[in-house]
Amino acid sequence: MQTIKMLSWNINGVRAIFKKGFLDWFLDTRPDILCLQETKANEDQIPEPLKTVDGYTPYFVAAEKKGYSGVGLYTREKPETVKTGLGIERFDSEGRTLIADFGDFILYNIYFPNGKASPERLSYKMDFYEHLLAQLETLLDEGRRIIVCGDVNTAHTELDIARPKENESVSGFLPEERAWIDRLLSAGFLDTFRKFEKDGNHYTWWDYKTRARERNVGWRIDYFFISQNLSERLASAFIMNDVPGSDHCPIGIEIAGE
Repeated sequence: MQTIKMLSWNINGVRAIFKKGFLDWFLDTRPDILCLQETKANEDQIPEPLKTVDGYTPYFVAAEKKGYSGVGLYTREKPETVKTGLGIERFDSEGRTLIADFGDFILYNIYFPNGKASPERLSYKMDFYEHLLAQLETLLDEGRRIIVCGDVNTAHTELDIARPKENESVSGFLPEERAWIDRLLSAGFLDTFRKFEKDGNHYTWWDYKTRARERNVGWRIDYFFISQNLSERLASAFIMNDVPGSDHCPIGIEIAGE
């Protein structure tokens, strides 16, 4: 039975990471599906070699605001349909979501909002969470298999953050943000990494300014969530914390084919 390898990575700028050997890494790693977040580029700003990667069909969505947000998807198998956005203008104008329906499963590649800037942005983030969960619950009711990946911008438990006490009043580790992940799991989703790894000290984001990566003082805020009706097919889940180029590292899963 063939296994599907999927990777997700907040690259913190597609133009910046291209200069750091991203294409070589991509061609060496060769996932079946690669999801990117925070591309920070309109389509005409994407480096030409990344527009036509041999063996892949690319999809990109950009924010209306220049150099902000944006997500991308590379896939070997062409999806049946691809949608950009959740269907709500105030979220979709920020270019945060690509939804690819492969028939066997539906994939949500999302760069979730960050709530640190202001109370208004935290409210925006929580509204985004709510609308997404409602949409996912509808799909679950229809019996769909779902994969949600990306930069969720929240560490779920104290195991997912190096310094929980110092950050308990910081957006990204607030009780209401963490409770939303609880609700997502209760609705019928699985945190794939936690199926295989129960311990702490595994992170996906480190602050650049404090050189936190060198000391592994990080946050696990990037996830692959899958619906429970895919759990039997989950072969592995992993964090590629040795891959440089961004303040985040790639994460991945392997799913057995039907």
